[in-house]
Amino acid sequence: MTKTVNHRTLNPITATTREVAEVLNRTVDGKLNSVGTFTLPSGGADVTVIDPRAGKESVILFSPIATHYYDHAPYVKTKNNGSFVVGQKNHGHSSETDYVIIG
Repeated sequence: MTKTVNHRTLNPITATTREVAEVLNRTVDGKLNSVGTFTLPSGGADVTVIDPRAGKESVILFSPIATHYYDHAPYVKTKNNGSFVVGQKNHGHSSETDYVIIG
């Protein structure tokens, strides 16, 4: 599953008032552009998610897409600048998982 997300950033020098207002209004409407998707594999191996928005002080939240998610019991094992590692229990099914990064 691929999500279409617009990671729009503004040039701090050339951004117009209208562009700033559009981005801020989308943010107020909950469109934070800080989401992604990864797959929890069936073998229970750790998953490294590469995302430049992740940082050592980020809060990373998961949202299940399938019922098998709960059998994996995923957790954030480590956080790095530009990536994070998800640990999980060994389980017989793979599962797609959404995430959001805050901070």
